[in-house]
Amino acid sequence: MQRQIFTEEHDAFRETVRTFLTKEVLPHYEQWERDGIVAREAWLAAGRQGLLGFAVPEVYGGGGTTDFRCSAVLAEEFTRAGTPGLALGLHNDVIGPYLTGLATEEQKRRWLPGFCSGEIITAIAMTEPGAGSDLQGIRTTAEDKGDHWLLNGSKTFISNGILADLVIVVAKTTAEGGAKGLSLIVVERGADGFERGRNLDKIGQKSQDTAELFFNDVRVPKENLLGERDGAFIHLMTNLAQERMGIAVAGIAAAEYLLEITTQYVKEREAFGRPLSKLQHIRFEIAEMATECAVTRAFLDRCIVDHSDGKLDAVHASMAKWWATELQKRVADRCLQLHGGYGYMTEYRVAKAFTDGRIQTIYGGTTEIMKEIIGRSLLA
Repeated sequence: MQRQIFTEEHDAFRETVRTFLTKEVLPHYEQWERDGIVAREAWLAAGRQGLLGFAVPEVYGGGGTTDFRCSAVLAEEFTRAGTPGLALGLHNDVIGPYLTGLATEEQKRRWLPGFCSGEIITAIAMTEPGAGSDLQGIRTTAEDKGDHWLLNGSKTFISNGILADLVIVVAKTTAEGGAKGLSLIVVERGADGFERGRNLDKIGQKSQDTAELFFNDVRVPKENLLGERDGAFIHLMTNLAQERMGIAVAGIAAAEYLLEITTQYVKEREAFGRPLSKLQHIRFEIAEMATECAVTRAFLDRCIVDHSDGKLDAVHASMAKWWATELQKRVADRCLQLHGGYGYMTEYRVAKAFTDGRIQTIYGGTTEIMKEIIGRSLLA
């Protein structure tokens, strides 16, 4: 089905993204995978190309648009290229809204120009060793010392954790913490007592640096409070819908691409003297995946438009996230199976997509959390 949500401007932007990937990412990606981290020059190149800070006002160096379709184009093209390690979506769509929506004028002048140029790489630190999707379980504390915050605690599984120059830390600012006692504290590179642990060794997305972070009596200036004191829970709930949409968009794009390359593979690969595509079982597998992708695409495109118009709610974002990522997982598994032994070889895109994509049903809120959000809304 012909997609109808993009304009000529979006199509031109898609070509820009593809050119960027061809020139600045793909020639270096295998080395980044071996290194376990992306070169900082890639972030600077993204800034020069205008791929950072779509929603940041032009006065701070951004694109000045809230059109989520630009982010969707970026996510789709990076997914098709198989390059999730350069986490521009995390920077733009997850962290960007906190800075544009909550920062003071002074904070915006201090952080947003570098955010848009690629000189400031960002991360958000929520997850802790004992608290994953459960924000109520956060133990990291920020104690008010009058002229500064004293930050203590640890975080884990933090994307961009090694490269990040600016980390938004979710911390308790009351003894109880939880929904009414969490705040967002911004920690900048070089702060005394801020230490990075190991670059975690994952089964996929090897070039996307994911780290442990430690805060030992870190003195953070009072002016680095982001948003309202004790207001982090509401701030987080407000912005999680966009994060989940970004993950969902990547999920359906991955499923579609895997279906595309597998369809071509079974046409070319022979078994028992004829192409695999001549076997009824193979045709049924392809038919089922094609139908699932088409139905999911229709729903996701509607969600993309609604989100661009400011109309998408948290429940439908949760529906999109769990459904698209679970579809991605199923399609990756089935497509690998259809590739046979070759599908298990890392030189084949389907193998890498299988391991790179497995995290999709986990981060940004697990499938189980998404279902809980939806179920509560229907049964409250």
